[in-house]
Amino acid sequence: MRTRIGWLGTAAVSALAFGVSVIPATPAAVAQDRLVRIDGSSTVFPVTEAVAEEFQNSTRGRVKVTVGISGTGGGFKKFCRGDTDISNASRPILALEMALARENGVEYFELPICFDAITVAVHKDNTWASSMTVQELKRLWEPEAQGKITLWSQVREGWPEHKIDLFGPGTDSGTFDYFTEAVVGKAKSSRGDFTGSEDDNVLVRGIEGNRYGLGYLPFAYYAENMNRLRAVAIDWEEDEHGPMLPDMDNVVKGLYNPLSRPLFLYVNRTSYETKPWVKQFVDFYLDNAAELAEEVKYLPLPERAYEMARDRLRSGQTGTAFGGVPEVGVSVEEILARQPTQ
Repeated sequence: MRTRIGWLGTAAVSALAFGVSVIPATPAAVAQDRLVRIDGSSTVFPVTEAVAEEFQNSTRGRVKVTVGISGTGGGFKKFCRGDTDISNASRPILALEMALARENGVEYFELPICFDAITVAVHKDNTWASSMTVQELKRLWEPEAQGKITLWSQVREGWPEHKIDLFGPGTDSGTFDYFTEAVVGKAKSSRGDFTGSEDDNVLVRGIEGNRYGLGYLPFAYYAENMNRLRAVAIDWEEDEHGPMLPDMDNVVKGLYNPLSRPLFLYVNRTSYETKPWVKQFVDFYLDNAAELAEEVKYLPLPERAYEMARDRLRSGQTGTAFGGVPEVGVSVEEILARQPTQ
């Protein structure tokens, strides 16, 4: 269970804060009307869950926040139909999802909220794969590897002549999209003979239970299980830094490439502007994201980035800074400085 930050739970939110009459009601009855509906990425889930818990405590049960984990793609399907107020996303919205949102009249704010470092992990007793190059990861994960690259010795000479058992996020996951874009060179381009799951805890258990296993997963899930798994240092041939492990210093300094990335909230504009409790939740999120992200083992953005996100909300600047195409290695400040498109 997480240790909570005491001061966050002290503020009470009155009914007047939502611009409605003060009518006696039980917290459960009030929360029935004041509901914040969130779904999407399992990667973003730990941060949003922490924020939701603190926010609900601060409202003394007057607002209910539900957080689903149907994956980034599954969350966007619901969000772009108008079924949810907020979508957790571990990648930017794609062109087909943008088109669905336009078709349904859904405008949205795109808000980076923290960093993640996708972690390549192996069994704790793996003594050979202390580091891997991006090219080696590509050779292992590209579609052409299926049925051909099956042994550790085929990845690097001198490694065991033993079958590799692979674990990774399901194909509806934004982590899957980002990893394949960064490593293989094309989003969703991957071999298919691996154990996939939208539940990152399943990946942890799979790697932990197989001495010859290898998988990739969000940093927070690795950080919670460091005694059960071992991270592989990543050597990106395009820079001169050599192998880098996923940690806060390496991510913030831009050294852990190409697997560090921002994580996002997408907020329905109508919900934000017409439901005061949704606005209050989003504002609360940006005010507390840095502290709570660090608490659940993610990496906070610079404060300047949160202020730029608040400016985006204040000015009503909707849309995405990516134009429906994933990008690797873009700074948060650059993302927020771009003119979004719907």
